[in-house]
Amino acid sequence: MILTYIQFTIYLMLMLGIGYYSMKKTKNNQDFIIGGRSLGPITTAISAGASDMSSWLLLGLPGAVFAGGLGEGLWISLGLILGAYINWLVVAGRLRSLSEKLNTVTLPTFFSERFEDKSGVLKIVSTIVILLFFTLYVASGLKGGTLLFAHTFGASEFTALTITTFVVVSYTFLGGYMAVCWTDLIQGLLMLCALAFCSIMGYFAISGSGVDISAINPKAFKYSTSLLTGASLMAWGFGYFGQPHILARFIGIRKVSDVPKARRVGMSWMVICLILSTSIGLIGIGFNDISPLAGVAGPDGNKERIFLALTNAVFNPIFSGFVLAAVLAAVMSTADSQLLVLTSSLTEDLPFFNKFDDQKKAWISRFGVVGFALIAFTIASNDTGSILSMVGYAWGGFGAAFGPLIILSLCWRGTTRHGALAGMIVGAISIYLVKNYFNVEGQYLYELLPGFILAFISIICVSLVTAKPSDKVLSKFDEANQSPAVHLDIN
Repeated sequence: MILTYIQFTIYLMLMLGIGYYSMKKTKNNQDFIIGGRSLGPITTAISAGASDMSSWLLLGLPGAVFAGGLGEGLWISLGLILGAYINWLVVAGRLRSLSEKLNTVTLPTFFSERFEDKSGVLKIVSTIVILLFFTLYVASGLKGGTLLFAHTFGASEFTALTITTFVVVSYTFLGGYMAVCWTDLIQGLLMLCALAFCSIMGYFAISGSGVDISAINPKAFKYSTSLLTGASLMAWGFGYFGQPHILARFIGIRKVSDVPKARRVGMSWMVICLILSTSIGLIGIGFNDISPLAGVAGPDGNKERIFLALTNAVFNPIFSGFVLAAVLAAVMSTADSQLLVLTSSLTEDLPFFNKFDDQKKAWISRFGVVGFALIAFTIASNDTGSILSMVGYAWGGFGAAFGPLIILSLCWRGTTRHGALAGMIVGAISIYLVKNYFNVEGQYLYELLPGFILAFISIICVSLVTAKPSDKVLSKFDEANQSPAVHLDIN
């Protein structure tokens, strides 16, 4: 246990060191929010993937496969892969190019400038959506860290939640976007290594034992499902188009021509991690039958602990601390990005802060990180739902409210201000209504599926009957879309 403490301490000191180093390079609020658009393709790609996958990759997905077999994990993973690839292919280059031409660094400001919204309504509504759903999203990440510390050190949930919140806030407060991206790079690579070694060692631990995974759990390898359930699971991929913390990576990449390389690196990382994470859920079924894993099975067990328990079982204590740090990495790599987006919406998109200069706004952003973290802390400490359910709600909210609008604002000249507003409102309301009031007996209906479709239709219908943007904005739109770098290879 002492060795594990030491390993965790070394890891956390490294993260804080990166935060302090990045602080020295952060001169103003734009540096704090998008790092001056200076990061290269590899850092951007791994950072985007790590901030996307979060504790869901190491806790939620293996737990779902362990409990219910491939049926859920396979279709969600397939939808995520398709959604992420299309997001890199269609959105990344166009958003990087057009956001620079409009001189915007946050989504609310991008929407406001893209549609010449003098009233400020688009900025206000989109900021409200970000503040609402991202606070829930950060809470899910902090909850993942709580699960880690409580399981590893036997700490109380309150203590574990306090430690997780303190660590995430510390380096994000110091270094902003650059600290977040560089730590995410390290955390993403650590997550990949942990998944790889855990799945390999777990496989060798059960191979030759004669264990039959399909006999233990008849649903383990069954992936057939109904049309509605399959479509709903794959609809998780729709969420990519509207996630502000992922889209921020596209805005902050060094240049548009870096996007294809970033896409290839990011997608490779993602596919490998999803395969390994799913494998751990299956391997855990067999291992648990041979040697019951503490804290996983039984009436008081938590299936989302399967990666933690398997790691403790197959790794020598000399290495287990670093492997378990990968879970904390997964938690931090998402929570830090989301806190950054929250505080950037506070300082860049609310008119009250326009009177401050860039250096003062950077410090306001830092203390905004602390404030939003405390709100998320309160939510996480009082919520009893699973990590997967919390992530699903926030992911769906952004996917429906922003996803269709991002695609159409970048690809269709005819998208209008009123259409944009209609899409955001319809998307956000649809998520709430379907989540709380619609249920199909015996089927899984993910609220993002109808929410995304309804928002997409709303934007098109309202845009067709309302005034188009000015020629000035459309000329910038055309320049961004006609740039050769936007239409690079799709290999």
